[in-house]
Amino acid sequence: MKKKFAAAFLSMSIALTLGAGSAFADSKIDKVIDKAIGTKYSSGGTSTSGFDCSGFTMYVFNKIGIDLPHQSGSQYQLGDAVAKSDLRPGDLVFFNTTGRGVSHVGIYVGEGRFAHASSSKGVTISSLGDSYYVNRYVGAKRVLSTTAYKSVAVDSEDNDDVQ
Repeated sequence: MKKKFAAAFLSMSIALTLGAGSAFADSKIDKVIDKAIGTKYSSGGTSTSGFDCSGFTMYVFNKIGIDLPHQSGSQYQLGDAVAKSDLRPGDLVFFNTTGRGVSHVGIYVGEGRFAHASSSKGVTISSLGDSYYVNRYVGAKRVLSTTAYKSVAVDSEDNDDVQ
């Protein structure tokens, strides 16, 4: 009972966090992320039995037809660099959490927030504005082409508005 309540509460809080009508709400990628929210952290994990950060991003992108390697540093080598001010849902965001370069990755979901597999919280949504992440932010990469973005990261009602 507690587990069902916690899952329902988490789903409801994610929906409230993302906000109905946001560019990311009800998209294909959002649905994949939503189903993974609350999954426990597992070093080396790549499934809903447990994820590490790059296993989570690899899993989400695989579900929408894009192959990513299973290592945050390798994922950082892909795509095009994006300024923080130009982030759009589906962009990968990278952090240096160890002091030795890129060591953490998440997926930008809009409104200054990103989905990721946290070693302490499991799959969750966090704010890029949290001091922990602000101080460790390395950069972002866009791995979704505009066409792919329109088909997976935008609510179908908003597709005509995306340039």
